[in-house]
Amino acid sequence: MADASSRPVVIASNRGPLSFSLVDGEPVGRRGSGGLVSGLAPLVESGQARWIAAAMSDADRAAAGDDGIVEADGLTVHMLDIDPEVHRRYYDEVSNSTLWFVHHGLYDLVRSPAFDVGWWEAWESYRQVNAAFADAIVADAPPGATVLVQDYHLCLVARRARVERDDLRFVHFHHTPFAGPDGLRVLPPVVRSELLEGLASHDACGFHTKQWESNYRQCQEAFGGIEGSTFAATINSDMDDLRNVARSKACETALAELAPVMADRAVIARVDRMELSKNIVRGFAAYNRLLERRHDLHTKVVFLACCYPSRLGVEDYRRYHDEVIEAVEAVNERWGTDDWTPVVLMTEDDFPRSVAVLRSYDVLLVNPIRDGLNLVAKEGPVLNERDGQLVLSTEAGAWTELADAADPVFPFDVEATTDTLEAALEREPEQRAFRASELAESAALRTPQDWLEDQLRAV
Repeated sequence: MADASSRPVVIASNRGPLSFSLVDGEPVGRRGSGGLVSGLAPLVESGQARWIAAAMSDADRAAAGDDGIVEADGLTVHMLDIDPEVHRRYYDEVSNSTLWFVHHGLYDLVRSPAFDVGWWEAWESYRQVNAAFADAIVADAPPGATVLVQDYHLCLVARRARVERDDLRFVHFHHTPFAGPDGLRVLPPVVRSELLEGLASHDACGFHTKQWESNYRQCQEAFGGIEGSTFAATINSDMDDLRNVARSKACETALAELAPVMADRAVIARVDRMELSKNIVRGFAAYNRLLERRHDLHTKVVFLACCYPSRLGVEDYRRYHDEVIEAVEAVNERWGTDDWTPVVLMTEDDFPRSVAVLRSYDVLLVNPIRDGLNLVAKEGPVLNERDGQLVLSTEAGAWTELADAADPVFPFDVEATTDTLEAALEREPEQRAFRASELAESAALRTPQDWLEDQLRAV
């Protein structure tokens, strides 16, 4: 077998590195952000890789045209024009409303899931989309290529593609947690088997932490009987890119706009999508309890919350979006004054402003119920300029990297979260500086290139 580093590369992901919007009726593309794009886009720019993704919007489909090839911002991507209703059911009903819930432990088993006829039709859509990706890989992949399949949306791709292309090597990287056997048991046996067989069809499966890797292996042992090769490799954002954003005019403008709100107050912050596993409502409950205990903090502290709507096509997410807003309104109505708003909620997805908040916090709250990694927990310490402390859920994958200097919190314990926020705010300056320095060093140890090389070495 040829050395992995010498093989051409094909990347397959549901969402690609480019997204388009219509401006005066014409599609205009922009590059996405995050570790996945920063880790893999340089391969595409250099001509060493091809990227296959789904067209996610009408603007994407307009940009793709007849051949599906789009170019923008130095990248070329093959966008698959999948029937919008088939893609919606694959994405919303299976990927986001079933697999996401299973791997993050979100189901209330008294009420859900219920695998009715509509769900089984959606499962057929999941199969169809995976088949479309597999067929595109078969057609596009150069001889002997390594195919990097990204995330839980595409678990079935390798099994189908191998039938026609046994020259290819497949690596699957799972960006979410992986449920243990007790979590995976809620899936119908035929679905559970199909997913596990699909994952086992890869030459290797990667996860952000040893815990998620172990859970996968336990599931294969319990239900699949096929172990295969696995590895753990955490991803990182491109910290140089983030620092450039932090130095940008847009970020400085956002910082100036936030200055009157922050004034001389202590700043608690969070930056999250309004997604159920992020545990946002319990975070506000803990802050409310802090204000209940500590009247001396009234007007002296502010919670800057960048919380962006997510997956509003799914009823559970729409409901949670409303719950987040109601939780903020309840805190502000109870404690707010004419010149102090205890929680400043920002729901527009404004990346420079989010970076400005990360530069400015005294305490960053990252308390997910469960998270495959959580890049914000690593980005915050690198960008912060105030010796900010990190209150971090032990159920976040990033905990394995940041445990030495972060403040641990059990995500379901509101009272303990209040205790931890209070302790972080009250910490002596010398200790704050030491812990902040340790956090920043640990958060920046790995690069996106390290993560990419781990995947290539896996074959």
